Amino acid sequence: MTSKLYTPAFIIMATANLFLVSSMGAFFLFPLFLLKSGASKTDIGILMGAMALASVICRPWIAQMVDRVGRKRGYSIGCLIMTGVSLSYLFLSGPLSNFYLPLFFIRTIHGIGLALCFTAAFTYVVDIIPEGRLNEGIGMFGTTGLMGMAVGPVVAETIIQRYGFPAYFFTGAALAGSAFLLNLPLTESYLPFSPKDAPSFFMVLRRKKIIIIAFLTMVFGVGLAASGSFVTPFGQELHLPFISLYYLSYSALAVLTRLFGGRLADHIGEERILPYALGLTGLGLLMLTFLNGTLILVVSGMVTGCGHGFLFPCLNALAVRNEPIDLRGKINGIFTGGMDAGIFTGSIFLGYVGEWAGFRAIFLAAGTALFVGLAIYKIGLQRQRPLAT
Repeated sequence: MTSKLYTPAFIIMATANLFLVSSMGAFFLFPLFLLKSGASKTDIGILMGAMALASVICRPWIAQMVDRVGRKRGYSIGCLIMTGVSLSYLFLSGPLSNFYLPLFFIRTIHGIGLALCFTAAFTYVVDIIPEGRLNEGIGMFGTTGLMGMAVGPVVAETIIQRYGFPAYFFTGAALAGSAFLLNLPLTESYLPFSPKDAPSFFMVLRRKKIIIIAFLTMVFGVGLAASGSFVTPFGQELHLPFISLYYLSYSALAVLTRLFGGRLADHIGEERILPYALGLTGLGLLMLTFLNGTLILVVSGMVTGCGHGFLFPCLNALAVRNEPIDLRGKINGIFTGGMDAGIFTGSIFLGYVGEWAGFRAIFLAAGTALFVGLAIYKIGLQRQRPLAT
């Protein structure tokens, strides 16, 4: 394999990922449509959660599909699902009670399409990244996702305010459709040769290394749930100005870490970086238990973002390094599915913690979870020389 990282295929897939994640990010504003249709807070929670839950439940099937039909084909199917689902929202009108069950089904399909896109995309880039630049490549590819999560909501809000919800749904479809079109000229990175003989998803999941990585990604997902769902209402409760400074500092450090830290992780090994990444992420969350002003908000965002910038690519690189190409779809399915499971369960669990003990307890619980992950890593994976499977 060539040592060149930024090949045309890598750049095209990264650009497609930017459009695809922008489409996903646009639907962060979908609760506005639900409120307009008369939804309650419970309705919003159920319908937004349906997408995440479907994304988790379908992962075994999705992961095996990516290894069976190929990465490019799987990504193309996922993009078409995302495009079609975005357009299907156009047929919903009137009060929510008129289309509640069809909407629940549509949200489920939306989650399946998103899971297929993420699993196929990350598996594709892992196939084409040089072995010695895995952390750098995964980190830089993931940067387009961070950008998409910022761009999508901004574009969506502007479209809704100026042109209304029909144009909003067309925009979501156009973004996903653009990812599909960009993907078309790519060649397949892996063609299955004996899919019937390959280990199943659950056989791969039973391996010690994969179990521990799945646990660590779930813990990371809990941290993402805390940052994404509870910082804003906590800041509002404290009457802090410019709460968005947390997300700006978080994103800036995550991106900078990807830009300058990827080669470091490849040089000294992701096994040595991971403890610091877990610790930084946990420390940043624990700092929010002392939140009383803008300074702590910004510093917490910087520390947590720095941890995130290292943690995601290091975990992904550790998961797939030295693994057979015909298992990478399943492994990436476990990796991305574990994160989605952590976000979903973390949102629910931390919500109950907040109801019982307040916002500071939420960040205490989330930060502690990261340090539990660090302890598990020390006890499990890091003691293996070399990493056993």
